[in-house]
Amino acid sequence: PFFSEESDYISWEERKKWKNYWLIDALDGTKEFIKKNGEFTINIALISSNFPILGVVYAPSISRIYLAAKNLGCFVKQASINENDFHLNINSNLIIHKEKKLSNNKLNIISSRSHINDEKMQKWLNIHNKYKISFKGSSIKFCLVAEGKADIYPRFKPTSEWDTAAGHCILKEAGGNVRDLNGEEIKYNTKESVINPEFIASRI
Repeated sequence: PFFSEESDYISWEERKKWKNYWLIDALDGTKEFIKKNGEFTINIALISSNFPILGVVYAPSISRIYLAAKNLGCFVKQASINENDFHLNINSNLIIHKEKKLSNNKLNIISSRSHINDEKMQKWLNIHNKYKISFKGSSIKFCLVAEGKADIYPRFKPTSEWDTAAGHCILKEAGGNVRDLNGEEIKYNTKESVINPEFIASRI
């Protein structure tokens, strides 16, 4: 089966029986899509026993595809689409290295563009002395942490499971993880609500 934001007709009584299912977000970063700033993605994840074991994040505006599968690693590919026949051409293939180090000894934080004035985020920033912060929309934030272009993505505003699962898999296969504020890896399809706990996505 597959589950998405458009699948609200599927009851929890049915969903809780699923061990394996597809979790899809056909348009992540709706606000950014409307603003036409290009910071939106298509997310596809395969969930098995409450954890993502395969993840694909496609950023159409930059023709970039991030791919990961459990124990098989994480990859980023630059792609181009032939508008005449809609054929996908893969031009390059770069393995993302599992490095765990701070960027220039300064915490490189990435946060949601739509939640710049988040009060909890400001309190969290106050306990860190040396950092720089940038803002992006959609699940591309997980991918930038996976690539080492950011160290950490803290999230204190609500997200849904389809927002995070694909990026979660990509980051985990790059050597990081997505954990709740108690330090536990977040899980999927464990309750009726599809809202994630607050989390920290990080390589460190």
